[in-house]
Amino acid sequence: MSTNTIHTVSPAAIGPVELTVAEYGSGQPFLLLHGGAGPQSVSAFAELFATSYAVRVLVPLHPGFGGTARPENLDSIAGLAALYDALLEQLELSDVTVIGNSVGGWITAELALLKNPRVSGIVLIDAVGIEVPGHPVADFFALTMDEVFTRSFHNPDPFRIDPATLPPAAQAIAASNRVALAVYAGTSMTDPELAEHLAGLEIPTLVLWGEADGIVDTGYGRAYATAIPMARFQLLPDTGHLPQLETPHQVLYAIWHSAETDFSVFAR
Repeated sequence: MSTNTIHTVSPAAIGPVELTVAEYGSGQPFLLLHGGAGPQSVSAFAELFATSYAVRVLVPLHPGFGGTARPENLDSIAGLAALYDALLEQLELSDVTVIGNSVGGWITAELALLKNPRVSGIVLIDAVGIEVPGHPVADFFALTMDEVFTRSFHNPDPFRIDPATLPPAAQAIAASNRVALAVYAGTSMTDPELAEHLAGLEIPTLVLWGEADGIVDTGYGRAYATAIPMARFQLLPDTGHLPQLETPHQVLYAIWHSAETDFSVFAR
């Protein structure tokens, strides 16, 4: 079970933002950032993580998603990173591992670039954000929802839904999520300068990638890991772009038991 709290967070140059944060468990803190699929793509994983390893998992809802308001000047991935950097300060958290999937992974990378000492490690799960020649990010906004499901999962059938069958309120939220995603990430979901910036990042990093990811392929994932000096890449079999949803136990094992001593930061 989670506890939902609304925090008023005031990052510099953005001003006060009403931020809803779901919190699971207690113990070592993990900040878990969802992608364009919304908080429902990470909530079950957060609960499983908290109960399996007695940790504290905080899942913020990106403003503009889930029917929430988005301040007009909060309009970029860097802005979201600044928001979560301010949240860590406000909550006075320390030794935080930040985990992000898809666009949440991009936010995680940008947050790491702020070099807040409260962040001790990051996990990127099928992240977008960098440009990789020959390995483009799929044009999400040009895909039908059926194509999105096909590209997002190794076995899409258990997850496939027809958006037209959703209640009107749920359809409205899905539409607003799509608008918020475009505002934050743009239609390309990349920043041509991000990979260069990541070259100066010195933080333990685990890059997890679904072998069947049809949104960003494994070559893209390997390039992401190569861009970060302290990164380790791990391929996850039989899963796609949302492994925390499709194969959550595999992701848990990879994070908690990743590695040998280089990544002991994730297994305290």
